[in-house]
Amino acid sequence: MTVVDTTPRTEEVAALVQRWLKESETHPVEPAAQRLSEVLKDPNGLDFTVGFVDGVMRPEDLRVAGRKLADLAEITPTLLPGYLRAAIKTGGFWAPKLPGVVVPISRRVLRAMVGHLVLDATPSKLGPAIAKLRKSGNRLNLNLLGEAVLGEREAGRRLKGTYDFLARDDVDYVSIKVSSVVSQLSMWSFDEAVADVVEKLTPLYELAAAAEAKGKAKFINLDMEEYRDLDLTIAAFTSILDQPGLENLEAGIVLQAYLPDALGAMQHLQQWAAARRAKGGAPIKVRVVKGANLAMEEVDAKIHDWPLATYSTKQDSDTNYKRVLDWAMTPERLDAVRIGVAGHNLFDIAYTWLLAKARGVTDPSTSSGQAPVEYEMLLGMATGQAEAVRKDVGRLLLYTPVVNPAEFDVAIAYLVRRLEENASPENFMSAVFELASNPALLTRERERFERSLAGLEADRGVPAPHRVQNRAEEAESAGSQSPSTGTGFHNQADTDPALAANRAWGREILRRSVSTTLGEGAIAAARVESPAQLDDVFAAASAAAEKWAALPAADRAAVLHRAGAELAARRGQLIEIMAHEAGKTIAEADPEVSEAIDFAHYYAERALDLEKIPGAEFVPSKVTVVTPPWNFPVAIPAGGVLAALASGSAAVIKPAKLTQRCGAVMVEALWAAGVPRDLLALVDLGSRELGTQLVSSPIVDRVILTGAYETAQLFRSFRSDLPLLAETSGKNAIIVTPSADLDLAAADVARSAFGHAGQKCSAASLAILVGSVADSKRFERQLVDAVTSMRVGLPSDPATQMGPIIEPANGKLLKALTTLERGERWLVEPKKLDDEGRQWTPGVKTGVAPGSTTHMTEFFGPVLGVMRAKDLDEAIPPAERRRLRPNRRAALARLR
Repeated sequence: MTVVDTTPRTEEVAALVQRWLKESETHPVEPAAQRLSEVLKDPNGLDFTVGFVDGVMRPEDLRVAGRKLADLAEITPTLLPGYLRAAIKTGGFWAPKLPGVVVPISRRVLRAMVGHLVLDATPSKLGPAIAKLRKSGNRLNLNLLGEAVLGEREAGRRLKGTYDFLARDDVDYVSIKVSSVVSQLSMWSFDEAVADVVEKLTPLYELAAAAEAKGKAKFINLDMEEYRDLDLTIAAFTSILDQPGLENLEAGIVLQAYLPDALGAMQHLQQWAAARRAKGGAPIKVRVVKGANLAMEEVDAKIHDWPLATYSTKQDSDTNYKRVLDWAMTPERLDAVRIGVAGHNLFDIAYTWLLAKARGVTDPSTSSGQAPVEYEMLLGMATGQAEAVRKDVGRLLLYTPVVNPAEFDVAIAYLVRRLEENASPENFMSAVFELASNPALLTRERERFERSLAGLEADRGVPAPHRVQNRAEEAESAGSQSPSTGTGFHNQADTDPALAANRAWGREILRRSVSTTLGEGAIAAARVESPAQLDDVFAAASAAAEKWAALPAADRAAVLHRAGAELAARRGQLIEIMAHEAGKTIAEADPEVSEAIDFAHYYAERALDLEKIPGAEFVPSKVTVVTPPWNFPVAIPAGGVLAALASGSAAVIKPAKLTQRCGAVMVEALWAAGVPRDLLALVDLGSRELGTQLVSSPIVDRVILTGAYETAQLFRSFRSDLPLLAETSGKNAIIVTPSADLDLAAADVARSAFGHAGQKCSAASLAILVGSVADSKRFERQLVDAVTSMRVGLPSDPATQMGPIIEPANGKLLKALTTLERGERWLVEPKKLDDEGRQWTPGVKTGVAPGSTTHMTEFFGPVLGVMRAKDLDEAIPPAERRRLRPNRRAALARLR
């Protein structure tokens, strides 16, 4: 069999690009696009434009926008026409003084400059705009932009808006993302999320199918942004189209080529679509893009210490783009999966068009009437070049964002991406207006194309994903190998729930958590019933400490590194017992295990530092008592114990009564790593008097406490000379100013207030809204939407976002959940969901007065108080002056 090489020659590609560029010069340039391009070429252009979009367009408060405009006037791009520079300088001077006049005018000017990139959703304007754009013969892919989806209200609004678009007679193509129709997605509940997406999107697809049956084809494209959404989007897409009645509906999905996973995903879709076609079903379409969320992916990877999901270089992304298209663009594969070639790089478009011609896949399918390969561009970008391309490839599909003028700020994320693309020298769009006249730029782009093509010729195989973490395999290998001692410190990676193997691992942990017996034996063995028994524990620990302290620091560090490895090997067990005993969701428990592991390796390295201090000899404490809290029952106990061990001290740990089995499982891991049992003693005290002895015994050199301020006072009252390292409670506040991104602020407040069911000192139990934020309907709406959409339940359910509180609500917490003080009202009223009183929906009360119980008291539960302040000077004192109500009963209970 003779294999014919259909790869277009570089000379052919370059010649076609040259022709398109020449033809584009005869097309009138959009003045706004030309002006925007000139602005972005200025050294200050990107900072000025992004600053204007984010700082002048976004704020609700015109005074904030006015001050930002004044700042930006100092970096006005010199490439702007003189009259515009003068207008900006004048506007910058007057904006702080007359923001109500200057800011609206400035916003209209910017909207005019970027108006060619988005459509006005106003009904009276949308229809004419669609009709005008369609005169070119192109098709429009409408994407409704909206407020950040923090809850189900906005998700429902976005879905309804898209449904209403598709129902219009003049709309036949829409895009929508799974993350815009289902709020607060968690990949730990992947199966439930897929079912939720399918349920919500099915009516949209049924609308398209009904139109198809009447001969009015309507197309739905399922878009995606983040790597975590890849599997979810594919699963939802195939599940929707597998439903009865939708077999003959053609629909589309997006793949991002800057993900190495893209070709594997394409092959999976091809296999599914081919089976669908074999049963008589319709083909599907895959829109292939390069990807535009690199910054988001980089942040996500760094936060969790995961490998970057995307390629790290533009060239690798460009190569993979061609790799995916090269594999997909064959007659056999295009029968089941049509391709949308999305992008503005003329070299890539020329390459794929010549490839399509060489392979005979340019003519519309006789069965569907659709071109097997379709070309897609962004509305308003390089319109002259787009017109030149259209003359060769036929009708284009224009990706068309649509936004309500009253919500123009929601287009910020989209616009910033477009602005950065136009400004970045790595991007083809940065040279779009100069390619025809600047040979150096054209050569630059040709060389980039040739390098990416050489990468394809060197490797046409299926790239491996960058993220391959598999906790189940790690657990199996840990059982057959001795833990590595390791050297140096590097943060432990959290578990990546975007990966199917990890999700299965997590579900099995949650299944076991319901009836786990972990830690029971260790706690039973640690029972201390008499003062003599406790004295024996102290004596053994003191003797073990002498041997431990005599070891070189390197030997102690090696043991602690092994402890870190053992904690990692028991990650599943630690999550299991935290879910069972502390009510932690897996999303909360997993990072806590990472933190415990980090403590081990960090303190191992710090142990080495003790021998490096010139002229000093370190003398460790012999016995350190560790009394941790119940709210972080693995990481905080581990931190205290490991710090003591690193210093050469013995550690006696008494875990909090409510989560003592969590502490026991952590201690068992350290014993297994080689920490002697006498050196690390676990105790469960039988009486309050023994608790007093634990702290006040003269053999104790140091106590590490994390807990209430009253508990620290109580400990010191037992022994005035007690060396006490105490991290005590407080009432944390978030101050939201008018310059904040109100959507992000609402999301952050809700996440901080109700993560871990509000049971942590750093929980934002108080939100202080400054100035206009206190009257912002948008902030209030988004906060309420985020809070009321949280899924409350037991941690054994992977869909649970907020688990139960540690014990039935009582005392100050019960009062906070059920009563209001004078002047307060419920923004979101909490509800008890179980008879026991441990499951509560989150509550938000507003109208909180300075000095009130809500202001001054740490409730340690799912209650958020909202205060208002005139300005930042007025906001800071309430955030700082929070005298906590005494709770001596709770302090005494800590001793048992």
